[in-house]
Amino acid sequence: MYQSMSIPEFEQKMKKENVDLIDVREADEFAAGHIPGATHVPLSGFPEAAEALDKNKHYHVICHSGGRSTMACEQLSQAGYDVTNIMGGMSAWRGETE
Repeated sequence: MYQSMSIPEFEQKMKKENVDLIDVREADEFAAGHIPGATHVPLSGFPEAAEALDKNKHYHVICHSGGRSTMACEQLSQAGYDVTNIMGGMSAWRGETE
């Protein structure tokens, strides 16, 4: 099972602490703009790419609108990872990108 949070909740959390963020969009989407510090692990590379993640960390997962991050969270949580889905994704993000 995994948690979900909205973009405003995520923005507040980022102001208070360092978060481990995984962006599951494809390479062209990631290159066009992503949240600073995000780790790129495209959903198309799952589950192999996800094996490099640390099961002792809590990850926040984002995509464009929330569909792919939901699928990623389902896969990761079933594999024993502690994850939170960022609802609304980059389409709702109004903060800085790189």
